[in-house]
Formats: sequence, C-alpha cells, structure tokens
Amino acid sequence: MSPRLVTSIEIEAVNADEDIRDTQRLNTLWPLDQVDPKKAKFPCCIVWTPLPIVSWLAPFIGHVGIGREDGNVLDFAGSNFVNVDNFAYGAVARYLQLDREQCCFPPNLSAHTCKQPYRHAELGTAISWDDTLQSNMQHFQHKYYNLFTCNCHVFVAACLNQLAYRGSVHWNMLNVAALILWKGQWVDGMSVFRSFSPFTAVLFVGILVAGWPFLIGMAAFSSLLIGWFIVWTYCIKISD
Repeated sequence: MSPRLVTSIEIEAVNADEDIRDTQRLNTLWPLDQVDPKKAKFPCCIVWTPLPIVSWLAPFIGHVGIGREDGNVLDFAGSNFVNVDNFAYGAVARYLQLDREQCCFPPNLSAHTCKQPYRHAELGTAISWDDTLQSNMQHFQHKYYNLFTCNCHVFVAACLNQLAYRGSVHWNMLNVAALILWKGQWVDGMSVFRSFSPFTAVLFVGILVAGWPFLIGMAAFSSLLIGWFIVWTYCIKISD
C-alpha cells in the first residue's frame, strides 16, 4: 500500500473520530432546574394559559409558549413581537416538559437522528435547544400575528420542527394543541378553576337566558373553529 493511500486513510479515520467526538459533545445535555411555577420557570416545557373571551366560548383554545433551558418562557404574542419571560395573558395554567433526548442536534447531515434528515436540514438545524428557540424568535420578530393563520401555536410548532422533536418535522398548530391539552399537567387547582369557570358561567347564563339554542350555537362555534384550523393546516397551507 502506497504511503499516500495510507495517509489518506489515516486522515479520514481522524476526521471520523472528530465527527464522533463533536456529536457526543453536542449531545451532552446538562441537567435542567426543576419546574417552578411560583417563579414562572418552565425549563424545556410547552406552556398554556386561557385566552380572554375566546377561551370563555371555547375552553380548548388558549395561548401557548415554549420554555428555554433556563426556564424563561418565549411566546409569540403579537406582530413582530416575541415575549421573553413575560408570558402574555397571565400565569401558566398547564405545562408539558419535553425530553431533549428526543430532539435532533446534528453537527452534519450524516449525524441526524430524526426520520427525515434532508427535510430537517431544509428547515434548518441547531446545535442546542436554546439555539433553536433563539433562531425562531428572531424569525417571528418579523412576522405578522393572526389568530387564525399565524399564531403562538405556529411559533411553538416551528421550534419543534427545527428540533425535530420525536423525530418529526411535521408539527403544526393542531398537533401542538393536542400535545399540550392531552399530555400536559395542570399547575394547580386554581389553574383549572380560572380556565373553566368563565366558560361555565357563560354557558349557564346563556342557557338560562336563551335556552338550548344557545348551547347549539356554542357547539356550532367550536365546530367552525376546529374546522377552520383543520382546513388551514392540512389543505390551504400545504397547497401554498
């Protein structure tokens, strides 16, 4: 074997070892602090709180954000504006801590751990959880807010797609909402009360004043909202 070929093989082996060490270094995750609702610290969590008026009529709709590794929450709260450690619309009522081990932080294309490495590379990758949130915060600081098309759920979904959380790059406002509503946990009993008491009061007064037609109207309103989000997410947005 020629000396030139041996040298080439040795260089490739060294580069491979460096890639492995870089991957191990990047994937070393330091411990997170505990979730502390009293201090509004939710490390690597999706958080949720009810919206004024909207949640009174449809309690499954709320405002969401995502926590950095230090626990500070980021949320897309208005056009060209992302809150940092000042969660809009009140204290967090419901949260779900995510597992960073289920994210993909590839130093190169061959080091992807997600199911769709090429699609993930197109969307953009990051070297850490906070790097992902910082990148999306800068992006959404130049976007217009719209409750029906570009909202806080879209911001969180964009973060999860860049993280390739659970190996997926197909997060959207619907599956983000389902994730926090089905798997999230309540902060405390008062959070449950302030999330559902306005809806219960509106429902009671509406039935008392207008009767069962009010209940039918509420159901129709909720159905229209859900229908719009489904059509927008899986039909209109995909065709754009």
